[in-house]
Parts: sequence; C-alpha cells; structure tokens
Amino acid sequence: MKTNVRQPDDRCSQAKAFTLVEVIIALAIMSLMIGGIVSGYVVSALRAEWSAFSLAAHSLALQKLEQTRAAKWDPQGWPPVDELVSSNFPVTVDVVDVPISGTNILYATSTTTITSVSTTPPLRSIRVDTVWPFMQRGSFTNTIVTYRAPDQ
Repeated sequence: MKTNVRQPDDRCSQAKAFTLVEVIIALAIMSLMIGGIVSGYVVSALRAEWSAFSLAAHSLALQKLEQTRAAKWDPQGWPPVDELVSSNFPVTVDVVDVPISGTNILYATSTTTITSVSTTPPLRSIRVDTVWPFMQRGSFTNTIVTYRAPDQ
C-alpha cells in the first residue's frame, strides 16, 4: 500500500527558514529607514520653526518701513517739512512675535537707513535691516529696501 504522505526533507526545511545573517541585514535596512524618517521629521520641524521666525522678523521690518512711509516729507510746502531722516528712526530691539513659553523669547534688532538718491526729482532710499538669532546657527538678517518721493 502506497501513501501520499510526504516525508520531511532536510533541504526543504532549511530553505523555509531565515538565517541569522538575513535577519541582521533586514534589521539594518529597517534601522536605516526608520533613522531616515525620524531625521526627515526633525529637519522638517527645524525648517518650519526657522521659517516662522523669519516671517516674524520680516513683519518687524515691514512695521519699521511703514513708520518711515508715514513720516511727513514735503520740501515744497511752507514751511518745508522733512521728518524722513535716519535720526528719527533709531535702532530698536523688539520681541519677535512668535509663540513663547517660558524663557524662549526671541529679540530682533532693527536698523533703518535713509539715503538721498536724487535731489531733482527728490527721491530717497529706505532700507530696514532686522537681525535675529536662530538657535546655535548664528544670526540672520531680513532686509527690505524701497524708494520714496516727497508728499504730494
């Protein structure tokens, strides 16, 4: 009488199992993938934080620029008025408008520079530099430059 039951073969049982080398290689590949994913998230969060700080510093620079645009400059009026001079806009240190908790307050220094480009027609260049630190990566500068003619 013949049976259809197959006897275990040594070669067949060895081919179905993982070797220790295969398991170690799979763990190494998985560790590299997880490490890459985690470092990607960390870098992404760092860049998002830097972008938020840069936007807040840019807003400070725009605020200083709008102050210069609001200054009266009318050389044709009687008496002539000129409030658009650098001495009216001193260097300021302000708190950057980012969410804070505890002691992570960020300060930025804004410098306004006003230079005469032309006297005929009257034209001035306004430059606002806002310098702010970011962690241990040094200082960064947001700069805005525009031109302004006298009041009409």
